[in-house]
Amino acid sequence: MKLAVCVSHVPDTATRIKVGSDGKTIDPNGVTYIINPYDEYAVEEALKVKEKSGSDEVVILSLGTENSKETIRKALAMGADSGILLKDDQHRDSLGVATALAEEIKTQDAKLVFMGKQSVDYDNSIVGQLTAEILNYNCVPVCVKLEIEGEKIIAEREIEGGREIIETSLPCVITCQKGLNEPRYASLKGIMAAKKKVIEEKPAASYTPTSEVIKMHLPAGKQPGRIVGSDASAVPELVKLLKEEAKVI
Repeated sequence: MKLAVCVSHVPDTATRIKVGSDGKTIDPNGVTYIINPYDEYAVEEALKVKEKSGSDEVVILSLGTENSKETIRKALAMGADSGILLKDDQHRDSLGVATALAEEIKTQDAKLVFMGKQSVDYDNSIVGQLTAEILNYNCVPVCVKLEIEGEKIIAEREIEGGREIIETSLPCVITCQKGLNEPRYASLKGIMAAKKKVIEEKPAASYTPTSEVIKMHLPAGKQPGRIVGSDASAVPELVKLLKEEAKVI
């Protein structure tokens, strides 16, 4: 069986982000990019399924520019078999991303699809569910435990205030949450092997946008603190400010 893992090339969460001159995109200068952290759980889970079966093939899919090959190589170094870059230089909304991924998943005839529960750049948390809907696959979002026996899937997923155990079947899209597994580090042997593995380039499926980024801006900075006094005489003024200005009491 072919297993597809969808990964995103995203800014490192420790990188200082600046808005580009167009006011609609991120300024890439000085930004460090990494594999989306939640997607690492997806890669690891696919590799575990492959190792258990002994015969499955893991293909990595990523939508983006030439730079996304760095992220695909990371997944290949972990142990995936091959990669496909769906090239598109333009920003896509979640439905656009899902459309491109679904089209390639159909081409690959992958019946089990893994991806992170969300990407840490736009945090929409919906691409997995949209992809499953387009493919008419079952879907288990926010998965933290997974068992696969033949066509049957038993999964545990996070819901508000608790966890839910569900049973479903292939074909299926699984979106992965922290706690599902512990992603492996790429070994030196894996890194060297990844350099020889094939990354196929394809144009992403065409898509007419249903939404548009009008403006992007950083959140407003915090107001500086104020010292209203140094002894008990300042208490009345402090209480007044908390009531009238901060409105917390």
